[in-house]
Amino acid sequence: MKVCVHHWDAFTNQPGKGNPAGIVLNAQGLSEQFMQAIARIIGFNDTAFVSPCNNADFRIRYFAPNREVELCGHATIAAFSALYQRQLLPDAKRARSYTLETKAGVISVEIQDSSDGSPLIVMNQGTARFSPFDGDCEALARAIGIDTSDLHATLPIMYGSTGRWTLLVPVKCLDVIQRMSPDANEFNVVLTDKPGASIHPFCLDTFNPRAQVHARHFSSPSSGTVEDAVTGTASGVLGAYYQQYVDALDDDKQPLIIEQGYEVGREGTVQVWTSKQDDNYIVSIAGSACFVEDIDVEIAEA
Repeated sequence: MKVCVHHWDAFTNQPGKGNPAGIVLNAQGLSEQFMQAIARIIGFNDTAFVSPCNNADFRIRYFAPNREVELCGHATIAAFSALYQRQLLPDAKRARSYTLETKAGVISVEIQDSSDGSPLIVMNQGTARFSPFDGDCEALARAIGIDTSDLHATLPIMYGSTGRWTLLVPVKCLDVIQRMSPDANEFNVVLTDKPGASIHPFCLDTFNPRAQVHARHFSSPSSGTVEDAVTGTASGVLGAYYQQYVDALDDDKQPLIIEQGYEVGREGTVQVWTSKQDDNYIVSIAGSACFVEDIDVEIAEA
């Protein structure tokens, strides 16, 4: 059986930058084993499988090379860019909201016009959740290749999630971020409260003067990848963290801009909006994506 996987790069308008995602637009009828096999062959951090849905406009299942994940920001941005380009969205030329069923729940996605003419995909990630990190900071620093003295002196290390847990690790400066060298074999020793979580270090220095935060993202060892170039879900919860612990941005102002991918030569930016409702932060992210190529995958169904 042959399946066409569309390669899109998310959070950029330049092929070869941002975060690559595989997109299968007609995934109905594909078994879980078949989708996992395709994701393993493609080898990107995430491949999205789009199908019709009774409970929403679309359903997407997301697969890393080694496992299925509940939610993926960059693959959602890429998938809706592909649906828009191929005119598979109703009224695709007008801004419109759509509902999307994921394993993290039903979320909304909006298509907007951007200044460069490409669609801007706005993804509602829902409520941010946080959990304290009670682990060994020395072991954590060692796992990502830095010293404990490189950790930020006042900002807390926290687990965060809008559907996919990551450990948010504030550090002092760009130099610390750039010399990180993760040892994924140490992650399970460090992430005892949230086994399978990723690690998302960041600092408040940036290369892009428009950005407020610079980040990297080290994948969960169970995913089968090492580093994610530009992450949507982690950026979303980092935006809520920024509101809570760094600077309470006015909701009516411009979004928080997070830059990522510089250390792997695939820089991109994520726009993040947060709004506070009672004691919760509601998160949305936005970005564009660009088509790279079609990849034909031929595989026998198990």
